Amino acid sequence: MVSGLPAGVPVDLDFVNRELWRRQQGYGRGGRMKIETDKAHILSGVRHGKTIGSPIAVELVNRDWKNWEEKLPVEAGDPAKHQAVASPRPGHADLAGALKYNFPDARYVLERASARETTARVAAGALAKLMLRPLGIEVASHVVRVGRVELDRAAKWEEVAAISTKEEIVLGCVDPATEARMKEEVEEVSRTGDTVGGVFEVVVHGVPAGLGTYATWDERLDGLLAWSVMSIQAVKAVEIGRGVVAAESFGSAVHDPIHYAGEATGQPTRFTRPQNNAGGLEGGVSNGEDIVVRGYLKPISTLRKPLESVRFDTREHTSASYERSDICVVPAAGVVAEAMVALTIASLAQQKFGGDSMLEMQRNFSGYIEQIRSF
Repeated sequence: MVSGLPAGVPVDLDFVNRELWRRQQGYGRGGRMKIETDKAHILSGVRHGKTIGSPIAVELVNRDWKNWEEKLPVEAGDPAKHQAVASPRPGHADLAGALKYNFPDARYVLERASARETTARVAAGALAKLMLRPLGIEVASHVVRVGRVELDRAAKWEEVAAISTKEEIVLGCVDPATEARMKEEVEEVSRTGDTVGGVFEVVVHGVPAGLGTYATWDERLDGLLAWSVMSIQAVKAVEIGRGVVAAESFGSAVHDPIHYAGEATGQPTRFTRPQNNAGGLEGGVSNGEDIVVRGYLKPISTLRKPLESVRFDTREHTSASYERSDICVVPAAGVVAEAMVALTIASLAQQKFGGDSMLEMQRNFSGYIEQIRSF
């Protein structure tokens, strides 16, 4: 269920379904991707290709459910058909969830904690992107690191945006040579029964200065973005701009000088920065540059060569349970992060520019842009 979109937002269902397809791509994905072909079925809130202002209900079918209906029935069912997860996996929610809810095994925990639910986030995020599009705001992602292999240069916006248009997504890196080395890294861990994590970067292009606030701690845009990206399974750290580098640098080397682009440039007048180390955010407020957010993804917890664990029932040492899993999901996590960032930006745009219809919102947005350009 998605609420809050104004009436009149054009809804391109092919775009929504392509976003869902993108989430399933990437070298190192597991068997689940061969079962599911995600398609969005919009049940309410959209008529004749546009939103009508009411909540939007989107249905996504789990094709794998038919294999589990008798194993996980709503009714009492046959306990003999239940497939218990007898030993928790290190790094997963298995043990903490079983302890929290007093479950004798981790089956219910891993099913709910699964990143499968991010399919719904991507569908909702696609709708948020469609709302932002008429305002000239776009969101895209790329992979900057897989395991030990890292992109050694900054990516241009045009390169990042082009990733989402590719018909074959390997590891979502803008540099082909680096991507080839990333692929070798995934192949190496695959041969050893291991998994590998990495770093993705989400870029928001076209955001004007003024989204977010410094006035209250819980409405700072950097905090909201960190929360939204950190909520994605396996993300263990979030970085805004060059935050990690900034922590080990002197202020003179990391703070972005402020310039002004005047009429002589032929471009709209505005304050500019020659670098974007701040990642488009200062004091919890967007500053007019691209917003740049990185998510650091740990390796997937399910290993084909399991780590040591303990049985729930006997407390005996054993190997962790194995469930069908991926080897590398960094590109997919980037797509999910795009959705979460788009939802965050769209929410703040709706708050700031308001409007029951897209036409009203665009009018308010245009008035604000004129205001900051004539500052």
